Amino acid sequence: MKYNYLMIRFGELSTKGKNKKNFISQLYKNIKHALKEFSTLEFEERYDHIYIKLNDNHYEKVVEILQDISGIKAISLVYRLESDIEKIKEASLELVKQEEGKTFKVNCKRADKSFPIISDDIVRMVAPVILKNTSLKVDVHHPDINLSIEVRNEGTYIFCHTFEGAGGYPLGVGGKAMMMLSGGIDSPVACYLLMKRGVMIECIHFASPPYTQMGVIYKLEDLLKILNKYQARIVLHIIPFTRLQEEIYKHAPESYAITIMRRMMYRLADRLAKQRNCLAIANGESVGQVASQTLASMKTINEVTNMPVIRPLATYDKLEIIKISERIKTYEISIRPYEDCCTIFDPKNPKTHPKLDDVERYENRFDYESMIKEALSNEEVKAINNEDIEF
Repeated sequence: MKYNYLMIRFGELSTKGKNKKNFISQLYKNIKHALKEFSTLEFEERYDHIYIKLNDNHYEKVVEILQDISGIKAISLVYRLESDIEKIKEASLELVKQEEGKTFKVNCKRADKSFPIISDDIVRMVAPVILKNTSLKVDVHHPDINLSIEVRNEGTYIFCHTFEGAGGYPLGVGGKAMMMLSGGIDSPVACYLLMKRGVMIECIHFASPPYTQMGVIYKLEDLLKILNKYQARIVLHIIPFTRLQEEIYKHAPESYAITIMRRMMYRLADRLAKQRNCLAIANGESVGQVASQTLASMKTINEVTNMPVIRPLATYDKLEIIKISERIKTYEISIRPYEDCCTIFDPKNPKTHPKLDDVERYENRFDYESMIKEALSNEEVKAINNEDIEF
């Protein structure tokens, strides 16, 4: 007897009330797109679950892809059959015999209240069949085999295996944000966490040739190819930033350079975000990690935009961020020795409590507005997608 379906559970979507239907519809589309290479799968959308009929496809590969789709709490490998108690007993026995272990437990949920046998009685009828026909013993606390039975309107589902999903919300339901992508460890992790909350991303990167090398761009492309697992197509905007940086260092003290550079980056991100219909700016900042990420610095830097700024890593420490980057496989790419513009122009004693009046006085010494317009008009745009990526 083979498991014939996957049951997909929604998690947080169950709290969305009237919006739940739209969320499920978006998740359904995302799942079908992610599994398009499996032409014989059949999909079924329902209010409480999405079902995938396997049709002899190997479930391992399908589950692996599903685990990277935001909005899925868990995936159960199930056997669907007619809601008939004799067939339920027979199927339960056959499925348990395929498992390894010495102890078992039976759980039952009767969602279809028209089924004449209550959950507890189903358990009392199934467990003795297993005890009589196998050498297994009952262990209700730590069973080797956890057999679950769910009686629903369209049929009964029996399963022993459930796999954890990514959680969060379906990608696309939260709108789109403009992500400031540096190529370090933090910003790709921030991308991942943002997409997990249902927010799509476009990315903006500030390039400073000849001070930075093309290796940075290749690094970004490789990072985004990893992130294509979660969002199939990501647009990268590469903004020339050299002239602005050079002018900042000509007209402002070195201690204020990072503050002013970050303000210029936010101005550029703000304008590009509005052009691209993004609802927010996002980045990989973590409170207190560097001088420009103290609350005082953030307040001064944030003055240049009225768009929401999302910082998914705001309360994470570096070790927590590294752990996530290793899990999503961006870490080894992020530590490649190609420096970005912030690393190249790194002052020795940056201000951690920059004064807004001083910042504005230094900025007024040069025509940064025309340089911002010039930088945006000379952007390079790349679309990174997963057409040729093997997961």
